[in-house]
Amino acid sequence: MGSAMAAVCHGRRLWVPQGRSPASADRAANAGIEAAASLAELAAAADIIVSICPPHAAEDVARQVVDAGFDGIYVDANAISPATARSVSELAGRFVDGSVIGPPPTEPGQARLYLSGAEAETVASLWVGSKLEPIVLTSGTAAASALKMAYASWTKGSAALLLSSLALAEAEGVADSLRGEWDVSQPGLTERVARTAAGVGPKGWRFVGEMNEIAASMAGASLPAGFHHAAAEVYSRLSELRSTQQPSVEVVLDLLNAAETDQ
Repeated sequence: MGSAMAAVCHGRRLWVPQGRSPASADRAANAGIEAAASLAELAAAADIIVSICPPHAAEDVARQVVDAGFDGIYVDANAISPATARSVSELAGRFVDGSVIGPPPTEPGQARLYLSGAEAETVASLWVGSKLEPIVLTSGTAAASALKMAYASWTKGSAALLLSSLALAEAEGVADSLRGEWDVSQPGLTERVARTAAGVGPKGWRFVGEMNEIAASMAGASLPAGFHHAAAEVYSRLSELRSTQQPSVEVVLDLLNAAETDQ
């Protein structure tokens, strides 16, 4: 997502290749992003830094950027809870909260970058007229993260629940009967579960931290957090599919039910 966002961003773009993989370097080169020799060099050259990283690393990345001497606008566009966003804002000083909803932007209308905070309009100007639509929210400093958490609580949470429903039926020997009932009372759900397995299976490892951030968001709003702690466990069980292309439903069910077998 980071390289795709950079590819459609106006102005000069920099990144730090130190410690990154050859695949990351290829993506940066294809997006036309210039290499900086170090984080300190990037911090000195940049007016705005956008963080795109796994949710669990968001605060650490912000701390590294600040320690490198950066005093510009820091944009955290990660899938983090409002509480985590506020913690990052305390580290960063000039802070804009961000969140991306949609796939990597290769065509207009596919994805939106939500932004909130005092300098959100300045950040939004980097993508105005691009394939990534910037939308400024005015309902609080951490509004962009709150929106992302609410949105993903359904999209990714329901995907985990759907896979778990079929895994239960498989474990009890009634999977074919469940599919038959779906065909009668929930048309299209059998096809949807196949698409879900193929789509989220290889990405499940990335969703574990996001589900935990959603759980924290729910708890912070005095709502039940257990749904998304369970979703985090579902996606954790699929972590070995990280490099698999479109795994079948059967492969996904085997992994979900293997943990029970091992206990």
